[in-house]
Amino acid sequence: MMGVCSLELRGISYFFILFLVFVVSLGEGQNGCHELIRCGGRGQNYTIRFPFRLDTQPDDCGYPIPGFTLSSTHTNDTVLQLPNFVKFFVENIDYKSQVIEVYDPDNCFPRQLRDLNLSSSPFLFKHQPYQYDYAFFNCSSKETQAVDAIFCLSGPSHEVRAFYSDSDINDLPIASCKKMYTLPSISNDQLFGYDNILRLKWDSPKCGHCERKGKGCRLKSNSNESETECFSKHSKGVLLKLKITGIVFSSFLSILAIFALYRIYSYDKAEKENQAKIKTFLEDYKNFKPTRFSYSDIKRITNQFVEKLGEGAYGTVFKGKLSNEVHVAVKMIMNTSKENGEEFINEVGTMGRIHHVNVVRLVGFCADGFRRALVYEFLPNYSLEKFISSVDTKNRFFGWDKLQDIAIGIAKGIDYLHQGCDQQILHFDIKPHNVLLDENFNPKISDFGLAKLCSKDQSAVSMTTARGTLGYIAPEVFSRNFGNVSYKSDIYSFGILLLEVVGGRKNVDITAENTSQVYFPEWIYNFLEQKEDLRVFIEDDEDAEIAKKLAIIGLWCIQWHPVDRPSMKVIIQMLEGGHKLTMPPNPFASTSPTRPKLDQKLDVILEQE
Repeated sequence: MMGVCSLELRGISYFFILFLVFVVSLGEGQNGCHELIRCGGRGQNYTIRFPFRLDTQPDDCGYPIPGFTLSSTHTNDTVLQLPNFVKFFVENIDYKSQVIEVYDPDNCFPRQLRDLNLSSSPFLFKHQPYQYDYAFFNCSSKETQAVDAIFCLSGPSHEVRAFYSDSDINDLPIASCKKMYTLPSISNDQLFGYDNILRLKWDSPKCGHCERKGKGCRLKSNSNESETECFSKHSKGVLLKLKITGIVFSSFLSILAIFALYRIYSYDKAEKENQAKIKTFLEDYKNFKPTRFSYSDIKRITNQFVEKLGEGAYGTVFKGKLSNEVHVAVKMIMNTSKENGEEFINEVGTMGRIHHVNVVRLVGFCADGFRRALVYEFLPNYSLEKFISSVDTKNRFFGWDKLQDIAIGIAKGIDYLHQGCDQQILHFDIKPHNVLLDENFNPKISDFGLAKLCSKDQSAVSMTTARGTLGYIAPEVFSRNFGNVSYKSDIYSFGILLLEVVGGRKNVDITAENTSQVYFPEWIYNFLEQKEDLRVFIEDDEDAEIAKKLAIIGLWCIQWHPVDRPSMKVIIQMLEGGHKLTMPPNPFASTSPTRPKLDQKLDVILEQE
């Protein structure tokens, strides 16, 4: 069977190559010149022919003045070289209208057009509606999301803004700005990057009338000047080639049809199963692999950033949708510092390999110039923090059975990070704010900007700076006096989260004026020792047992020394009722090792790899 398939493929390849040879020779003009088919940036095909030529073709294939010679990049894009070393990529050539469409690969016409002077080239700007003269100003103090900002010219410490050049300068908000230059006749869409097409027209040579008649255009023979003439594209030789090409093409289609019928006939059960496996793999890969979006994609997904979900220290989160059924949350990262850049790379690299029901899925990301964004699955019930630290807690209370389910889900997500991947993933920022809830209030761990990858058999992790959120950071992250940094550091943070769930309050109250208030975990421990209710919402003994269980497990998790904390697998067994729970040692007794105070600054002891 394989031998027959090989012979069929060889036959098809032979006729297909022969067909291509005839098609290429069909377009030959004078002096062996032929049309070249190219593909524009948006997938549109166009041809290169007189008066243009590619720099690999003979000189007499194009019009003999500078400007009509094109070149190719290593990616097979066609480049138009204009005066002052301005280069654009060719999108399309309309020979009838004598217009060439070009685009800037960096989508920044305001930068390119500044240096462009067409007086020494054969091209002129093609007039378009809604073109204006703009003056550009460099503003040292940035205004967030200024509508007149030119993003491709702006930077982290300055912002370039554009205004109509005939505007009264006294009416412009440019007190801290300095004028840079003026650009004539540029459209709004080109200015702000919505239309990345520039149309240039040439008047000479005049070949448009030849094209409209269905004829070709070429240099006139035996003429000392650069005169052109029309010529018929078809000749007897060409007609013969057309007939031969038709025969070859018909033969090719016939053999292709025979081969297709043979393949359908010989399709057995094993090959069908193989195709099904491949299809399943591709679907899974498409669903799990993060997609890279452009900035224009992000604007379309968020409908121009209409619906804001929230705002934090590192950016703003907007609601968007990929389709009518698929909604997403788009986090625009506004800060462009080196540290946040590393966190962005870290989060994309880490979450791209994570696929678990209790870990939020990274749908895609955007890294378009200095614009960066993360696109997550949308979770309609926001974060766990809103339900355990709200002033209106009674109206938001889940019930103890659901709180226990949420705790188990978070624990399984952390256990997956520690043991379920090829490498161990330490989150370092487990807290209620980073636990999101889906439509059924199932928890999903999010925000992997501080995560660290290490091998599963690595007992200690090297760190040069403490990472995490105050109140949730394990003692060993501050100081090696408490032990090595490891996966047990996430367990400490999880323990604080459990105690917050039980107590219905935050571990750290930065606004509290009474600095001598009882340390929050110690407050929980005292309640358990005194056998008092932990929360006013406990209605029966079963709920009281769940609250007590969560509190005891949380206290086991926050033991000062990592070796005294249980593993996440043991914690899951505790939560699911597989262990008999006993009270842990009291870490708050006066005889216990000194614990770090909330307002104490500890020196970080550097660890070696």
